[in-house]
Amino acid sequence: MKDGLLTGRQKEVLRYRKQGLTQQQIADIIHTSKANVCTIEKSAVENVKRARETLEFLYTLDATHLCTIKVETDLLDVAPYIYQEAEKIGIKVKYDTISLINKLRDAVPERFKARFVKENVEVYINEEGELYFG
Repeated sequence: MKDGLLTGRQKEVLRYRKQGLTQQQIADIIHTSKANVCTIEKSAVENVKRARETLEFLYTLDATHLCTIKVETDLLDVAPYIYQEAEKIGIKVKYDTISLINKLRDAVPERFKARFVKENVEVYINEEGELYFG
């Protein structure tokens, strides 16, 4: 039985990349070509993306679309906006400002550059005040 969406080789390559190694350095370590490492990494990243999209779908099944955080929004303006939108529908967000910003950055890190949104982020909320980002 398979233990997830990533092969052992894909996990190995992603670990080395996270450590800051180049594709050539990884190729030398695992005794393959740089082109093969590139292919392995590309497949791994695509698998992670599909898994994230699947989880987003699952989490938002019982959630309501709350708002869209637009491109160029300062992260410091996001929490008050989310609180205001949640209040309109009578749901209390279960996070304080710092926790909310951290949750957002952790959920979709590729959509931020420094303090600013570089790609729209959809915000969903369930009845318990749990937030999901897509």
